[in-house]
Amino acid sequence: MGLLLQTLVVSALAITSYASPWVYSRAAHTSRTNSNGLTFNHFNSSLPNVTILATGGTIAGTSNDKTATAGYESDALGINSLLSEIPDIFNVANIAAVQAKNVNSGDIPSSLPLNLTHRVQIEVCDDPTMSGAVITHGTDTLEESAFFIDATGNCGKPIVFVSSMRPSTAISADGPMNLLQGVTIPADKNSKDRGALVVTNDRIVSAFFATKTNANTMDTFKAYEQGSMGFIVSNKPYFYYTAVQPIAKHVADVSDVDAVPRVDILYAYEDMQVDSIYSAVKNGAKGVVVAGEGAGGVSTDFASAINDIVAKHNIPLCCRTVLILLGLLLAEKKGLEDIRGVFLKATVA
Repeated sequence: MGLLLQTLVVSALAITSYASPWVYSRAAHTSRTNSNGLTFNHFNSSLPNVTILATGGTIAGTSNDKTATAGYESDALGINSLLSEIPDIFNVANIAAVQAKNVNSGDIPSSLPLNLTHRVQIEVCDDPTMSGAVITHGTDTLEESAFFIDATGNCGKPIVFVSSMRPSTAISADGPMNLLQGVTIPADKNSKDRGALVVTNDRIVSAFFATKTNANTMDTFKAYEQGSMGFIVSNKPYFYYTAVQPIAKHVADVSDVDAVPRVDILYAYEDMQVDSIYSAVKNGAKGVVVAGEGAGGVSTDFASAINDIVAKHNIPLCCRTVLILLGLLLAEKKGLEDIRGVFLKATVA
């Protein structure tokens, strides 16, 4: 009886110590700063090292109304406040949290993704002790930033974008789980060599193909044609196939690029007037993307205007989804003569 009682006591202590805040805070005393100045406040040498670059968005949003999924302040909380509500995240990886920005994603300038690319290259890609990075981002322009990072920071280590559709104060807020799952990806060795990823709502999607498909629902980021790369169950990622990169993917070297040139987007519509494209060039656009009708078509008059602008100004014009790639090529100042004709042909076809 005495032995049984002793066993029960030991078992009870083991159970309570696993969930005990006292034990957790005791482990949290260990901190470390690496050679790039990244500080890990909860350091465990047996865990992988991951940096979080926070930029704001709904995931950092708050509202006095717990049912509000609109009309909230989207950039109210810092990354450390978010992490304090997810203590389990420190059992997954050693985290260096950096507040790179804290804005609504609609206000993110083109300089921010470029800056993030440079930081990721130096602080993650070039550092053998780092497993990857997580970038928190507002949903409205997440796909643009994720595509940019995918096209400029292809070092093999996972760069994961996470977001949320509900603010942090909402009932059943999705941000904490998305952030936890986002950190789980670079901590998993099977996540390497897949390019940048978007992780939300238990899904793993390639940043090259990810699209926000709905303005309100949590399962908004999808790749309808190509499908998800995998899913997450009980905070463990499961990939559908081995690491692979899109055939059409182009990786741009922006190590010496200080700014991304202005590239305007013009949407085609019935009886579209040509003054919009002339105005774009006149006001400083270094390239123009025409989101054409059908397979990228435009009217006969607009096609003539494109030919006229290309001939007079020698700037590239293209159609559809290659906006960021065009901007990168402009920034690199390479291959413009080669791509100009290709883009023009695709636009007026």
